[in-house]
Amino acid sequence: MTGALIILAVTILTGLILYLTRGKSAATTPDNTPADTTTPENGEEEEEVCCGRHAVCEKGLLKPEELYYDDEELDRFSGREPGAYTPEEIEEFREILYSLAPGEVYSWGVALTQRNVPLPEPLRDEWIMLCDQPA
Repeated sequence: MTGALIILAVTILTGLILYLTRGKSAATTPDNTPADTTTPENGEEEEEVCCGRHAVCEKGLLKPEELYYDDEELDRFSGREPGAYTPEEIEEFREILYSLAPGEVYSWGVALTQRNVPLPEPLRDEWIMLCDQPA
């Protein structure tokens, strides 16, 4: 019972410390509003910093015009449901997927998403495994 009370006291103390120090980060102004991190004072454009509020940060993703892969034939699948592909169409996606360099796999998936071309369901796990491989 004494151990449980000690753990409870430590938890409450930690929570109190976190509550009292919240909002004092360098990214906030004195009125506790987010500071502008995209416009530096010297006039040069600075790279955006992730806000940390989302599970996946998309600020590092390339713009659609920067992503280009020689796969315009896949644009005919735009708007299709991921489970509605025929085996021949899935094999067409697979051929392109396995012809990519290891460093291009993730950005190819992003390019497909930006063009509203869903990856076939059977290839999603393969794409994820190939994304995790070092370049």
